[in-house]
Amino acid sequence: MLLASPLAGWLSGLDEVPDPVFAQRMLGDGIAIDPTGDCLHAPCDGEVAVLQPSGHAITIRAADGVEILMHVGLDTVALKGEGFTPCVAVGDRVAAGDPLIRFDLDTIVCAAPSAVTPVLLLETPGHTLVRTRADGPVQVGDAILALEPRLAAAATTTTPLTGETVERVVTVPLVHGIHARPAAHIRDLLAGLTADVTLSKQDRTASARSPVGLLTLAIAFGDEVRIAATGPDAEQAATALAALIESGMGEKGHAAAPKPAAPIAAAPQITALPADGKLNGVTAAPGLAVGQARRFRLPEVQVDTASKGAAEEQAQLDAARAALAARLDGEIGHAHGAQRAIAEAHRAMLDDDGILADAAEAIRNGASAGQAWRAAIAPQAEALTASGDARLAERADDLRDLERRVLLVLAGTDEAPLAFPPNTILLAEDLLPSQVTALDPDQVIGLCVERGGPTSHAAILAAGLGLPMLVSLGPVLRQIGEETPLILDAGLARLHVAPDAAALAEAHLAVADRAERRAAALAAAVRPCHMADGTRIEVFANLGSRADAELAIANGAEGSGLLRTEFLFLDRDTAPSVDEQAADYQAIADTLAGRPLIVRLLDIGGDKPASYLPIPAEENPALGLRGIRVGLAHPQLLEDQIRAILRVQPVGQCRIMVPMIAGIDELRRVRDMLDKVRADLGITEAVELGVMVETPAAAVTADLLAAEADFLSVGTNDLTQYALAMDRGNASVASAIDGLHPAVLRLIADTCRGAASKGRWTGVCGGLASDPLAVPILIGLGVTELSSTAAMVPEIKALVSGLTLDAVRAHAQAALACATAADVRALAREFTA
Repeated sequence: MLLASPLAGWLSGLDEVPDPVFAQRMLGDGIAIDPTGDCLHAPCDGEVAVLQPSGHAITIRAADGVEILMHVGLDTVALKGEGFTPCVAVGDRVAAGDPLIRFDLDTIVCAAPSAVTPVLLLETPGHTLVRTRADGPVQVGDAILALEPRLAAAATTTTPLTGETVERVVTVPLVHGIHARPAAHIRDLLAGLTADVTLSKQDRTASARSPVGLLTLAIAFGDEVRIAATGPDAEQAATALAALIESGMGEKGHAAAPKPAAPIAAAPQITALPADGKLNGVTAAPGLAVGQARRFRLPEVQVDTASKGAAEEQAQLDAARAALAARLDGEIGHAHGAQRAIAEAHRAMLDDDGILADAAEAIRNGASAGQAWRAAIAPQAEALTASGDARLAERADDLRDLERRVLLVLAGTDEAPLAFPPNTILLAEDLLPSQVTALDPDQVIGLCVERGGPTSHAAILAAGLGLPMLVSLGPVLRQIGEETPLILDAGLARLHVAPDAAALAEAHLAVADRAERRAAALAAAVRPCHMADGTRIEVFANLGSRADAELAIANGAEGSGLLRTEFLFLDRDTAPSVDEQAADYQAIADTLAGRPLIVRLLDIGGDKPASYLPIPAEENPALGLRGIRVGLAHPQLLEDQIRAILRVQPVGQCRIMVPMIAGIDELRRVRDMLDKVRADLGITEAVELGVMVETPAAAVTADLLAAEADFLSVGTNDLTQYALAMDRGNASVASAIDGLHPAVLRLIADTCRGAASKGRWTGVCGGLASDPLAVPILIGLGVTELSSTAAMVPEIKALVSGLTLDAVRAHAQAALACATAADVRALAREFTA
């Protein structure tokens, strides 16, 4: 089974993730994506097994029970839902490419340690993960991973284990409660133990092996939970799980418990259209559409309540599930994007052990197949609705959708196709995922829902189809007549009812302009980048593989400002050989066809350990043995990498960049090594050696470094962390980390001045190079090379082409005078408006 990229952005190995939980594969193997878009999509067909109440992480259960965890940003649980809008709910079936979570990338970049998003295969017997794409730019839907069978999976039994029940009571010390990451830890802990294990909070109980079930318990900091284990390994399981929870799993809190999630907001009870015809809702899927109103009403499914006996009713339910499973398998095979992901999620939910057990029990107690299926689904959906969390409540829609689809099969009724005239903006009380997937985007161009939520699967599907969607508009929608002209601006969360001719004309122009600008940016990206006044600005791309290089060239990148080489060194027992490294570097250089390739020397250690390097655990890895310090501590490793880079032809296409420089002495030691290897290889051509400016020390001594370095490139992610003395891995300070903080900008200004004083150029290869709000400021400070994610190259080039040097210099000076990062961002929005 192939897994598709759930995000547009920059693909890299887990070693690039600045969080040891992911980098050390404590949750499972996978990849990471530094996003450029604002929506997480399903990587495959499956069922939503877990969705964190804060909306920042989701687990998809695909075929054969494999589970894929996606965690948007690092330590984003600390945002408490701010900036996240789930489009699906727990239990929803999703198809590959379906929208799962919409997020405000600006909020994440400003408030979280990193926006990088790990995509993991949670430990699953019988399967292994194989990368199908090298580091580099990816688009949503690109194949990135393959699930391959390792061993034949053992047959699953539902027979309860017997024996003495062992119990433990623990108080949860995790500051954010048991969210996706701890739930995955718990699941992994129990994977090899033979025991039925449950967690209970007050009067509610869930299997400890079910992340979905644990999510419904809404376990928060300070909650008392009861562990119960039965079976041969009961004592070991209960003791180990209690110890794991009491350890805090790295998230132990010492302050007062966080406030519980806000209760679900009731839909606005406006019953009359406002005088100006403008209704405010909640954005579930962005976009702009101009069309006519048409209403959708969901017909009831009739359920036969007469039981023909337990055996026959169970057989009917099994047959209905099998028929729907076959239908979903067909949808999975033919759908893509969000539709496929939701179909996969629903397919997985069909086999949920808890739901099947509840249905079987109801049938044994005299219920018909339809009644039993309803009875099994209802408690799960009600638990999610009653959780007090809006996002969990939205997940209940997925369960209800699955309920409806099975009931339709039992009733012998086909799911009727949904047909509407072109330019329809559909109005509905609510929409289930299967109904959204049944829509034809050539007919329906937007959705408006009375109820619903921004994180429902229906919303995710709408985004995957490119359909703007507003939810929570309330019953006032019923006042809108059929074929009433509408302007749906989901970006502004507004529905304009019966606009006048001028407003309609303006909206039509805006729709056409957006499409034209997207196409023009991509078409123009093949040309070298110049500002409007002719100033040359190079726009490169960050890479991690040959596939990344291919995407970068397709998007108009003029070279690579950062090749992450860690992908070669991690996930293995020994360091790669010189030959192996040289072959990979040559393949990427060949793909770039002579364009510059800046190769960053190995940046591991700290949060990116390699098993074959004796680096002991450190209390603060960010300030320990990492970056060039590792290379200097293991000189043979450093020499081998330099030798491999110098073997790339033509000599000089590859430039070498040194990470985590703090002083000129480190640069000199690397220069000595470079000169030695050049002499060994008989190379007389110059090979450029530059430094990454990631520490305040490097920024304020940029003039000293520039005297001996050939170029300087700012790594804004780490520079921000060190400048603000805020650990990107510490959730308690994550919200204050922002690369547009005036202190960081002043360090970048110092770097540019220091480099210019020695005739050297300064680039930026960190996250700010992909931020349209930051780019004008960076250029105004003196940056002449930007290395962004490949997907952002066309947009960055288009942005730069409309700027003038005088304007951005004045803008940068105004930014340096701002007091806070928020002030800088407000100023930047005004400048780019």
